[in-house]
Amino acid sequence: MTLKISRRSVLQGTAATIAVVSAVPVFGDGFTPSAEMQFEKKYVEVNGSQMAYVDEGNGPVVLFLHGNPTSSYLWRNIIPFVSDTHRAIAPDLIGMGDSDKPDIDYTFADHAEYLDDFIEALGLQDITLVIHDWGSVLGMRYARLNESNVKAVAFMEAGIPPALPAPSLEAMGEPSAQLFGMLRSPAGEEAVLQGNFFVEEVLGKMAVATPLSQEVLDNYRAPFPTPESRKPTLVWPRQVPIAGEPADTAEVITANGDWLYSTEMPKLMLHVAPGALMPPPVVEYVKANASNLEDVFLGPGVHFVQEDHPEAIGRALRDWVDRLPS
Repeated sequence: MTLKISRRSVLQGTAATIAVVSAVPVFGDGFTPSAEMQFEKKYVEVNGSQMAYVDEGNGPVVLFLHGNPTSSYLWRNIIPFVSDTHRAIAPDLIGMGDSDKPDIDYTFADHAEYLDDFIEALGLQDITLVIHDWGSVLGMRYARLNESNVKAVAFMEAGIPPALPAPSLEAMGEPSAQLFGMLRSPAGEEAVLQGNFFVEEVLGKMAVATPLSQEVLDNYRAPFPTPESRKPTLVWPRQVPIAGEPADTAEVITANGDWLYSTEMPKLMLHVAPGALMPPPVVEYVKANASNLEDVFLGPGVHFVQEDHPEAIGRALRDWVDRLPS
């Protein structure tokens, strides 16, 4: 398929990345979003540490992967839509949620190793991936390297080309350039480690269409009570590849893009406007260049779309997974 959108226009489109949208989600009859994590966590040993995960239902495996600074809690209102006909599994990435916090660097490579070994430890096969944020980079990497073990992939607010890797801070647009420049500075380290910036400001204010309740915020705060515990939330934004650095994540995301736009694997893209990682120009690029793709527009949103549109995501996922070939 021919490319219809230039990389420059896509990068300019990311200028809206941390815009705040005023919207009130509308839920249908019989659905009420909950702040409560209603699922009991299970634990499995991975590389000498305990990784926590939700494991609900029976049937084909649907693996939910979160990013920064969230956990399996992000999927609490979505899992019930698929767990009556599928086995829904949602891990807490190492150092996040209720998983252990070993003394590691928390680079992308560290997370990828723990995720690979988590999947192996549980013996997961014929996986349908549902992925978001850094979970999308991890998930697409896994699918690319283990295509025979992945049935399909659903993604939202994913870190993919052509928006990433970014050739420079300036190319990301003013709001993102300011944000990521700050996060790479001593001021960013102070804000994240001392002020829990990613939970309090990014998740709590910048990247949701509707402000989160205190109960929801308290659940997101719980895994990060101390500066030491917040290390993963500082390392993650510093792993975003800008101007070629870090080189390993730039290579992974580039390879993921090559795979995404060439594989015939079934795909579901869920998107919002203006979005953050996936503003409208990125969405249009994906539509023009990915095959075997279905897309669902959820409505107004920024980045943490699961908090603004849980019912729409859940219903779209249920419809899609039920139609996947067995």
